[in-house]
Amino acid sequence: MREVTNVEPLENYQLLLTFDNKEKKIKDMKPYLDKGVFKKLKDKEVFKKVKISYGTICWDDDIDMCPDTLYETSSKVK
Repeated sequence: MREVTNVEPLENYQLLLTFDNKEKKIKDMKPYLDKGVFKKLKDKEVFKKVKISYGTICWDDDIDMCPDTLYETSSKVK
């Protein structure tokens, strides 16, 4: 299981993720913005408050994502 060690919010609802194997990937969050709790992330100020908790990313206490899902569905930084 991969863990996220760093996250940086980018423009256009993307995240630059660094994993415990030092690999960097980009996660596009736009497909999630119309779904459930992720709708809150449409507010760019909320989106920018992403942080690391227990090896994954989260916003406040009610929005998080599985680190394995993040790893598998993110694009490698070239």
